[in-house]
Order: sequence, then structure tokens, then C-alpha cells
Amino acid sequence: MTASPALRAGFFALCFPVIWSTGFIGAKFGLPYAEPFAFLAVRQAAAIVLLLPIVLVLGWPWPRGRAIAHAAVYGVLVHGVYLGGVFWAISQGMPSGTTAMIVGLQPAVTAAAAIPLLGERVRARQWCGIALGIVGLVLLLHEKVALGAVGLWPSVAVAASLLAISMGTIYQKRFAAGQDVRSASVIQFAAAGAASGVLSLAVETPSIAWTGEFLFALGWLVIVLSIGAFMLLLALLRRGEATRVSSLFFLVPPCTAAIAWAMFGETLSPLQLAGMAVAAAGVALVQRS
Repeated sequence: MTASPALRAGFFALCFPVIWSTGFIGAKFGLPYAEPFAFLAVRQAAAIVLLLPIVLVLGWPWPRGRAIAHAAVYGVLVHGVYLGGVFWAISQGMPSGTTAMIVGLQPAVTAAAAIPLLGERVRARQWCGIALGIVGLVLLLHEKVALGAVGLWPSVAVAASLLAISMGTIYQKRFAAGQDVRSASVIQFAAAGAASGVLSLAVETPSIAWTGEFLFALGWLVIVLSIGAFMLLLALLRRGEATRVSSLFFLVPPCTAAIAWAMFGETLSPLQLAGMAVAAAGVALVQRS
């Protein structure tokens, strides 16, 4: 007996925030050994090396005409600006809790932009879910937020990341939803990798310590995140509204906290556990058909 399309879509939607949240763990392992933009350039180049031969051998269709430019724009926004801003801000000392909280506002920004840009109707129930998600993030992360340690430029970088992931989601849904996500990803990685490489040469040494920890982090981020999670995100965007898909990002900080508890023994207070529950309730409201 095969699962229904709705059941499969629900399963993948539940898997997405868990997989995406491991990116913060991978960054924690890898960033001490590499400068942020150099790390991203190597990550994107490695993703191309792994994915391109598969695309060529299996003959997956390539984007044509304007679709190539659309894939490149999405790649620069999400693989370049979003990841670059987050990595750079953390490397400059911004607390990861503060970073996650700011980027975690992405569902609200995307929902607001989807109304005029995509013509999506965001129902009152969904706005309530978005509000619950924000409250859940505040409850979960407020104990880790150290505003006194946040500088101006790291704050600008994370704000740019928030805008980039939100606009990238809208852009993908409007201009590139029909692309083959596998071959389009190669173009996305190439555009973002070129941007990251140029930026690294301009502002960094660059230097990388090829330790076992860095290689593990690189392999995880390339295979599980760059290829697995981003393709899953694109597939979800093809099937659903941008508002519903973006609401899944409310679950990323709770999943990250749970993984950090399991791997690093980081404790969770009762208030943080309540925040996880509130965020999950918010996502359920947005996702409900």
C-alpha cells in the first residue's frame, strides 16, 4: 500500500526543519577552521562536483533561456547572501541564539511579501499561526540573546540574510517554480560560489585548516544541507504556497535546540520547552488546509 501524495508531502514537510536545523550544528563544527566566505565557496564548489556528474549522466533537463538567470538569482540570494550573512555574523561574535531569532522571523516577512507579490491570500488563522510562531521563538531564545554583544555590522548582515531568504522564497515561487530542482541547483551553486569566492578574495586571507572536524562539517553541509535540504525546500515550494512552506522555519530553532541538547548537553529550561510547543502550534495553524 503506497502513501497518498498528501501524506508524503506532510512527511517531507516534517523532515525539512529537522534537516535544515543541522546546518547550524555543521557551522559550529566548521567555522573555527575556515573564514566564512571561503568556507561557503568551498562548500558550493564541492556541491557542484558531486551533483554535476549525476545530472549529466541521468540526463535531467537543464533550465533554458531566462530560467537560467532565475536560477542564478535565487542561488545568489539564498546560497550566497543568506548563508554568507549568517556565517559572517557568527564569525564576528554574534550569538547564535540572536542570529537564529532574527532569521527565524522569515515566515512573517515572507507572508507579508506574498500578498502583493504572489497574490496569496493569507487567512486570519494563518496570521494567528505566524504570531504564535514569533512568540514561540521569543520564549525559546530569549535566554540566549545578548543584545550587548551585538555590533552594528553583524546586525546588518543578519538582517540582509533575513531579507535574502524571504525574497528568495518569493522569487523562486514566482519565477522558477517549474524548474527541475536538481539541474537548477547546479546553476544556483555556481552563481553563489562565484559570488562567495570573489568576496572571500576581496575581504579575507582566505585560509582553511583541513582538519578532520572541518572535513566532517563540510561533507555534512554539502550532502545533507546544500543538496538534500535545499532540494527539499525547492520541491516544497513547487507544491505549496510560499506562506505555508516558510512557516516551517519556525520549527528550525526548536529542532536546533533539541539537537544541541542531544549532542552537546545544552540544557532546555521549562520556558524554552514551552516556546517549542508554542512554535509548533503556530506552524500547525499555518499548515492546516
